[in-house]
Amino acid sequence: MELFRTRTHVDFMSRRWIFLGVSALLIIASVAVFLLRGLNYSIDFTGGTLVELAFSKTPDLGAVRGTLAQAGFHDAVVQTFGGDRDLLIRLRSVPGESSAVGNKILQVFQKDQVKYPDVQLRRTEYVGPEVGKELRNKGIMALIIVTLGILIYVGFRFEWRFAVGGVLAMLHDPILVVGFFAISQEEFSLTVIAALLVIMGYSLNDTVVVFDRMREDLRASRSGDVAQIFNVAINETLSRTVITSFITFMVALSLFLFGGPVIHGFATALLIGVVVGTYSSIFVASPIALWLGLKREHVLKRQFIGAKDRNDGATL
Repeated sequence: MELFRTRTHVDFMSRRWIFLGVSALLIIASVAVFLLRGLNYSIDFTGGTLVELAFSKTPDLGAVRGTLAQAGFHDAVVQTFGGDRDLLIRLRSVPGESSAVGNKILQVFQKDQVKYPDVQLRRTEYVGPEVGKELRNKGIMALIIVTLGILIYVGFRFEWRFAVGGVLAMLHDPILVVGFFAISQEEFSLTVIAALLVIMGYSLNDTVVVFDRMREDLRASRSGDVAQIFNVAINETLSRTVITSFITFMVALSLFLFGGPVIHGFATALLIGVVVGTYSSIFVASPIALWLGLKREHVLKRQFIGAKDRNDGATL
């Protein structure tokens, strides 16, 4: 599939300092807002009250959320628990109010016996912020492990300058997404952390495709002008990059519009991540590799070492 009928000849590398400067400013702004305002952590991290209700018939989750919002419980998180008729409702609260909150929730549904007949309160439980802190630490640890693993893989698969450029471009994306959540104060939940991991994988995959074409062109070209070879490689993969990003963006947009409040944070992070991930794979990863002094000889030397290892193995 080709989006562009004729080959493009956009000179990306001549504007690399502009793009790197814009990215640096966005990263600084994101970190500054995060440090000054922080994130609006969800109940997953802050703790709260868990209320389990049993309904006589399968309730509509959208209607349940609307009923709770009308009663003043705007931050309630509703999900099925066990069977289709059992719901788990999570709310922000303080220790000592758990039982009172559970009874209030029960009374909200008992007022509408036509829509919610025979509602029963199964249990009410308070979950402290310590559990949320543990989840947050595990999420951060997952991001660190993913970053290290990718750094090792790309460094082994390509060349260390490519690896540094790819990893920095990959980290560029979740930082900007977190900055958006700090600015907008949208709820930051575990699903958002899952979205950050998806974004990192998507961004790296896009970057590796571009890097792979660059490596092929560097080996095939007799010219030593790396910047020009990078431009050719990016233009050769531009059609694929735009098509892939557009399709992924449309999927994320569908989740954002029709996925409901449960995955709203996930879809929002994914929408932003697809855009900045596409941007970084073109305008961040390659300029950093070029800035680190990548030359055609580095790629040719690595190819020679790989071929020598294969020949030695065949001899043995």
